[in-house]
Amino acid sequence: MTPFLIRPLLSIAFLWSVVSALHAQSIARLPVYSSEELRSKTDWLLAAPAQKSAVYQTKEGFLALSNGLITRTFSVESNGASVGLDNLTTGESLLRSVSPEAILWINGHEIKVGGLTGQPIQNYLLTGWLKTMKADPYSLKLLTYEVSPIKKRMEWNRRTAWSTQKADWPPKGLEVTFTYGTTDDIIRNNQNRLTSDDRRIKLLDDGFRSLSPDWKIVASPGNQSASFTNEGKAGEIQIPANSTLFAERPLPEKTAVVICKLNSGTDQSVYYGPGVALTFADRPPLKFYLSPGSQQFGLQNGDQGEFFEGFDPAKSWYLRIELALGKVLLSVSEDGIGYRTLRTLDLASVPKGIRVGKTDQKGTTSEQPASKSTGRCRIEQLTLLGGPQNPGADLDFLNGLVVKVHYELYDGLPLLSKWVTVETASAEGFVLNNLRTEHLAVTEAESSVEAKRRWELPPIFAQSDFAFQSMAPNASENACVEWQEDATYRTQVNYNLKTPSVLVCQPRQGVGQTIVRGQPFESMRLWELLYDSGDRERRGLAQRKMYRTIAPWVTENPILMHIRSSADADVKRAVDQCAEAGFEMAILTFGSGFNIEDSTRQNRQRMKALKDYAASKGIAIGGYSLLASRSIDQENDVVMPKPGMSPIFGHSPCLESGWGQRYFENLYRFYKETGMDILEHDGSFPGDICASTSHPGHAGLEDSQWKQFARIRDFYQWCRGKGIYLNVPDWYFLAGSNKIAMGYRETNWSLPREYQEIIERQNIYDGTWEKTPSMGWMFVPLVEYHGGGPAATIEPLKDHLPHYEQRMANLFGAGVQACYRGPQLYDAPETKAVVKKWVGFYKKHRPILDADLIHLRRPDGRDYDAILHVDAGGKEKGLLMVYNPLDEPITRTLTVDLYYTGLKDRVAVSKQDGAFASQPLDGSKLTLRVTIPAKSQTWYVFQ
Repeated sequence: MTPFLIRPLLSIAFLWSVVSALHAQSIARLPVYSSEELRSKTDWLLAAPAQKSAVYQTKEGFLALSNGLITRTFSVESNGASVGLDNLTTGESLLRSVSPEAILWINGHEIKVGGLTGQPIQNYLLTGWLKTMKADPYSLKLLTYEVSPIKKRMEWNRRTAWSTQKADWPPKGLEVTFTYGTTDDIIRNNQNRLTSDDRRIKLLDDGFRSLSPDWKIVASPGNQSASFTNEGKAGEIQIPANSTLFAERPLPEKTAVVICKLNSGTDQSVYYGPGVALTFADRPPLKFYLSPGSQQFGLQNGDQGEFFEGFDPAKSWYLRIELALGKVLLSVSEDGIGYRTLRTLDLASVPKGIRVGKTDQKGTTSEQPASKSTGRCRIEQLTLLGGPQNPGADLDFLNGLVVKVHYELYDGLPLLSKWVTVETASAEGFVLNNLRTEHLAVTEAESSVEAKRRWELPPIFAQSDFAFQSMAPNASENACVEWQEDATYRTQVNYNLKTPSVLVCQPRQGVGQTIVRGQPFESMRLWELLYDSGDRERRGLAQRKMYRTIAPWVTENPILMHIRSSADADVKRAVDQCAEAGFEMAILTFGSGFNIEDSTRQNRQRMKALKDYAASKGIAIGGYSLLASRSIDQENDVVMPKPGMSPIFGHSPCLESGWGQRYFENLYRFYKETGMDILEHDGSFPGDICASTSHPGHAGLEDSQWKQFARIRDFYQWCRGKGIYLNVPDWYFLAGSNKIAMGYRETNWSLPREYQEIIERQNIYDGTWEKTPSMGWMFVPLVEYHGGGPAATIEPLKDHLPHYEQRMANLFGAGVQACYRGPQLYDAPETKAVVKKWVGFYKKHRPILDADLIHLRRPDGRDYDAILHVDAGGKEKGLLMVYNPLDEPITRTLTVDLYYTGLKDRVAVSKQDGAFASQPLDGSKLTLRVTIPAKSQTWYVFQ
């Protein structure tokens, strides 16, 4: 499908009518969407679904993007908006409310992109409501959309010798790009908005989640026992219809606008309905209220009263009073956005106080004879606003503003991605202060009246490539992804509106980017994975498949050594051993003397010679560099914006200081000149901000985090294109890194050797719930590391051969590579034989060992522990590793579920690479009697 073409000479109004007609014609040509027909009939974790990603038309005229596992649906006629998000596996409809497709902050102004208004409640979303919902008058309009294959977001020079897992790059699927722009009406509406409510100074914003002591409660004589807080809900009133109970307080000086949101509930009053009364020193109150008994809006101005049609008692209403010079304007709204003016009155007096609740007809306290009708009503919100801020602010940037909202949907898994590009046709440009690329209002995972310390979250795993400062996948939440409360969701169960039910993607620190013609800005990317189960293993399998799809370089899993000395002779000796033992990579580790910042010709030539020597032996080589967790000097370190604040690691250079720019220029030159294969980048950028205005690479605080992140992201992506392997102890996978620490405490390697064996297997077991085995490295200190003396040390290797072998059995048996740190891999023929044995085991079974891992029993040192590797698409469908930590042999009868191997009814089993024998399965479950020698392990292969 090609994009719609727009002629720049057409008038905006005519253009919009043409675009709308083109949308309708284009959608009509699409195949008709049917969730039943598209829904995958197979388990996507076992076999790729037949259904590929495609776009469809729904019977209601919407655009549906679906792959048979999930569907995201869009309105394209009134305006672009997400109007559906469905998990076809579970049958869940997750979207409960329509939101803007994006929100931008430009030159200090908030600009929405797409979206619809007029949804009556936000608990759920009905298709019928969408027919009457309207485009937000201030929001950018959808102009075109385009469908295309997924494109590479970076180059990947794949090292096939290290990767046995299938991986397409770019991933299979499709991209849909929605283009939004401005119209004359949008520009005019936003100009008028400069003096509207959301641009005014907020003097008071009371949501009545609790009753402020600033309120004085006043009741009529017959209601002295009544409370303004009913059943714990502040602002709820339960009294007879023709009675009074209200809260009052002084009105702040310079109040210009009063907005009160009310719900008449079951109240049946005519003149005593809930509302707002302004009080004066020199005249009777002015009362503006709901009259549920007459189903009208009521106004009482001294002795003059009148009613207005249009009140629906089933809804909440916003009553707005604007105080102008000698005038008062009274208007009503269902959504708090579009108001209908009911009356404009002359008013010479200045109000001194405000009453909210049930007053009598004249806005005071009295009561009529007791009414048999007792009802409840609710004051939901009171907002008091002052004058407008920056009423003359410039909005010229709207001319020529174009925003593109991109979606990618991937074949074979319930995953989509979203990002935004911002550009301008104006020569003047503007500053993009920040942007929100996702505001997804979804059904809450649980309902709780009371507040909770830990909420169950909706079944969506969200991940961004704007991520740092973590070794776990929640790293993205540090920077821009967050589950937020929704204060506009007034009908949720939680009394204080604290339920996390909005997925937001927005940099917390802003981006501060100057946008000029010909240089569009591309935002971070967000990935949304829809879970189809609450099972921890299945959710982990889904995440692991996601990473293999969108960051397939994580499948590269070279066998590596940490060489502790960078002296030529030491490096060559270690490289020779690596080649002889079957290792594939050597890293000149921290403390080795390797210095990537030494830009002298002598150093570069020496490193080039070592690279050439290693390459002649078939070994990849590179080294270690420390980045952020150190101080350079006052001129180049990050500058904290407030006294008492410190960088995340205590000290850090700014990556956009003069030193930071030179550091990265040096990295590029080093790898270009030496041709080395790996960078172990420690202390990677953790997200520090910088308030300096003198660093050459950023303007100030607002753009400092984004610019620093872009600096390191661009370098990592360059490395990915050159095939330079990246060991980075931070969650930079989506920016191009290959491997992270599996998760361990370094000081544990100073414990006695026998403790390290169990802890190592625990670290692997715990670290592979969300990471594939190839995504995490472990550590084997062949020489003393962090102390511990002889009891913690493996060297001399031949003297501790059983322990050394157990460490290799732990690691290679899990498909996890470790940094073997020392001067040598073996020191005797028998040591060499053990190393080659386990390297050979790993290489023989590499495809299955690099595949998914199922957690069977966590190591605890008290009984066996076990893991199961599974690959339904491989020749070897499964490999079971069972470890015995005890001092005596054990025999156990295990029941192993082979579901994720794809095997049913029968299985061919090989013990420790022996002959295969056929065994029956109970469905997918295998009963296996296992005998394991003391302090050892055994393995079984399934076909």
